[in-house]
Amino acid sequence: MANLALLSVSDKTGLIDFARQLVEEFEFDLISSGGTAKALQSEGLPVTKVSDYTGFPEILGGRVKTLHPRIHGGILGRRDFPEDVAEMETNQIRPIDLVVVNLYPFEQTVAKPDVSLAEAIETIDIGGPTLLRAAAKNYAHLTVLCNPSQYQDYLEELRQNGNQPSTEFRQACAIEVFGHTAAYDHAIASYLIGYKDPVSLPKRFTLSGQQRQSLRYGENPHQPASWYQSGTVPTGWAAATKLQGKELSYNNLVDLEAARRIINEFTDTPAAAILKHTNPCGVALAETLSEAYQKAFNADSISAFGGIVALNQPIDAATAVALKKTFLECVVAPGCEPEAQEILSAKSKLRVLLLPDLQTGSKQTVKAIAGGFLVQAADDAMDNPENWQVVTQKQPTPDQMAELLFAWKVCKHVKSNAIVVTRDRTTLGVGAGQMNRVGAVNIALEQAGENSKNAILASDGFFPFDDSVRTAAKAGIEAIVQPGGSLRDQDSIQAADELGLVMVLTGMRHFLH
Repeated sequence: MANLALLSVSDKTGLIDFARQLVEEFEFDLISSGGTAKALQSEGLPVTKVSDYTGFPEILGGRVKTLHPRIHGGILGRRDFPEDVAEMETNQIRPIDLVVVNLYPFEQTVAKPDVSLAEAIETIDIGGPTLLRAAAKNYAHLTVLCNPSQYQDYLEELRQNGNQPSTEFRQACAIEVFGHTAAYDHAIASYLIGYKDPVSLPKRFTLSGQQRQSLRYGENPHQPASWYQSGTVPTGWAAATKLQGKELSYNNLVDLEAARRIINEFTDTPAAAILKHTNPCGVALAETLSEAYQKAFNADSISAFGGIVALNQPIDAATAVALKKTFLECVVAPGCEPEAQEILSAKSKLRVLLLPDLQTGSKQTVKAIAGGFLVQAADDAMDNPENWQVVTQKQPTPDQMAELLFAWKVCKHVKSNAIVVTRDRTTLGVGAGQMNRVGAVNIALEQAGENSKNAILASDGFFPFDDSVRTAAKAGIEAIVQPGGSLRDQDSIQAADELGLVMVLTGMRHFLH
């Protein structure tokens, strides 16, 4: 008896050629449903409709097609169990040797703007996952394929193993299926949870991703690493275009995401940010993009060497010339002018990425711990200076308020304890990741040096004592922005009044661990 294949696919890539080879080279019989059957028939391929094979019509507008004992008995029957074989013969159930199924495009549907809940619900596949899981469970006796990329590998298995794929191949295909259906269910659950309550975190949180790229290593050469894409529709860095340069590394991607988050703070004015090890070493705003980059570079030219650059506007020729002058790991921008691309091509190892949507990022952050993981909402709260409180006798000028906001936005993206000193919308000193706030203040002020005079200081957390305020005033700082909330806030406020400083409390901290 000829082998029997069930084909029922939403993605018909490569379907006709694959089915033709099954029929002509390996003498398979084909059964199929719906649009797949029509596609095969239109190409003159012999195929039996599922409704004809089962003797039961498709019903409920196509919601029920393959959910029938003659189909699932043929998939789940164990060929080495005499009882199963006898039952199949009694019920005229023919063994199915190959199941080829891919699912309704749920993620593509819900990714469309203004898709309704009813539309999304109708794109939830029922028969497809059921067929896939059944076939994967019984991989000892048949093969299941859920991706067109597997077609040629399956045909080669038939050629090399006498029309019978190896157990190892069938098992690998089954593993792929269970991962595929798990990701599909995850996508549906995530959509429905977000539709019901887009703010709260769910009681059950699952992660799902497909390997996009095997990386050379992780943070260090002894750590294996891979890059996984969430969902089947590429978004974020998976949707970025790499114009040139070497393959991205684990550390590149971590730094690029940090760069994306910080440059996302600035949308209206040309901005540039240079990062090392996820911390900004230079951030600046200016009239032009090239000027913003040069200001950011000059803020800490030593640390900028080998850094990651994020720009909030398309790269122009003048900026490309400036970028070309030093060694950089990566540059990301929403676009790149042709002349700029030609200029940068001389630095062939420089990774240049285009990410048109710099604003959209993950809604949660996830960190693994022993025995589980932690999930929190992303720190994407918008800072509104109208809600800030000026707590000193001296009031800030409009320009000082604008500078305070700039410094505060940068400080949000510096590892705690974090201190940032700025002037003229440019970072002058950054104290990152210190064990005490006094140490962070000293590092930032030392880096700023004489430029601290008439500058602004931002702190991501409150000052527990007034010592940091006095140190800042001694260096020439004229205004401070901090969240407040210490039991000793009044000590810092009193010191600021005594020394003639402006102090503003935001009421919101931005710890970054």
